[in-house]
Amino acid sequence: MILLFTTTIGFSQDMSVIKGGFHNLSDQKEVNVEFNYSDLKLLKENLTESQYVQNRKNELNGKTRGVGDNWQKIWEGAKQGIWQPKFLELMSATITKKKDILFQEGLGSAKYTLEVYVLWIYPGWDAGIMKQPAKVTTLLKVVETANRKNVLIEVSSEHAPGNQFGNNFSNESRIGEGFAKTAKSFGKMLASEIK
Repeated sequence: MILLFTTTIGFSQDMSVIKGGFHNLSDQKEVNVEFNYSDLKLLKENLTESQYVQNRKNELNGKTRGVGDNWQKIWEGAKQGIWQPKFLELMSATITKKKDILFQEGLGSAKYTLEVYVLWIYPGWDAGIMKQPAKVTTLLKVVETANRKNVLIEVSSEHAPGNQFGNNFSNESRIGEGFAKTAKSFGKMLASEIK
């Protein structure tokens, strides 16, 4: 039990404002959201996404033929199918308790856009009795949609934990919980600042 406890503590999220403030969002009804994975690194080795996918696919195929190819399809669908929906769901649920602002993809006519730069992911692991949560590091920028150089606020979110009660043997699902935690923390920060 002590070993289990020590493997699941110590993974707290560090969220801090780099610059700017939320005040311009107080009168908004909707905010566009965009996700950017172009600078994504994975694991302690800071592998590029393509390196990580190739290594993992080869590892799984080496154990059981074809499993790695199937996993690659799951990984590629995780952004649109798990991570982004989790973020948007928790962002909406958190902010609407205080302010009725819709955060959603594809709202190009919205005055402001939340740019979510996904910088680093650690998938974590679950071996039944012992586990480590996923960790997700992002840079969150609220910018003027028509003038992206006009940054309202920039927030750093480091090591948002992707953990759940019970067992979760899906890396992609654990990572999704890290996206959810990021959105929940960012939404609470926003809700506490806007009037």
